[in-house]
Amino acid sequence: MDKITLNGVEVFPFSSENELLAYVENFKGILIAVNAEKILNMTDELREIINANIGYCDGSAIVLAAKQMGVKKCCRIAGCDLWLRIIEQYKEKKSFYLIGSKTETISATVEKLKREYPGIRIVGYRNGYFADEAEQTALIDDIAEKKPDVVFVAMGSPRQEFFMREMLKRHPALYQGLGGSFDVYSGNVKRAPKWWIDHNIEFIYRLWQQPKRFNREIKKVRFAYWLAIHKFQHTAKQTPSCKK
Repeated sequence: MDKITLNGVEVFPFSSENELLAYVENFKGILIAVNAEKILNMTDELREIINANIGYCDGSAIVLAAKQMGVKKCCRIAGCDLWLRIIEQYKEKKSFYLIGSKTETISATVEKLKREYPGIRIVGYRNGYFADEAEQTALIDDIAEKKPDVVFVAMGSPRQEFFMREMLKRHPALYQGLGGSFDVYSGNVKRAPKWWIDHNIEFIYRLWQQPKRFNREIKKVRFAYWLAIHKFQHTAKQTPSCKK
């Protein structure tokens, strides 16, 4: 599969969740959700991490950009759904480790996963807050010792990507950054109803629920302008993908 390049960021334009799941079955590296906000706030360090791993189209704006570049069957894959698809697909084959959110949130997440996926092998979990560097080192040591097949990290971007890079150096596994997905799954944060999601306006619902997000969302007008002038159609470039 050829990758597309947006603002120097190489993205895999998967046509479905199933295609992504098949592609990463034996992959050792990081799955990174790419959306308009990430593209707009991109740094050289984060770009390097994404390009060395698998960036996928998490936002509808990225899908529209891909289609402007000639990709006909690219689809949006929401990270907050994908991690549960990974669990559903591999719960009998693989082991899992979860990191992120507050202690009560990660505990509620693990309890719910055990109810909904009986027999799931969760070999470890902890919150996403560290008192010092020694705690981070201890966590990486624990992961290297327990050797989970899949590690989910919900710390927010780009912190989670930087931390997953460090863990990957010690233990090869499939890593996925989840942002606030544990809060949604445990019920602390309500996700938009399906109609909003299906019509690609989930961000409006989030803004309504969390007005403090306004400054973050307004910045996306710049990306909308790029789409309106077909910027990506004129800068179309495809990059051969790395092997799994």
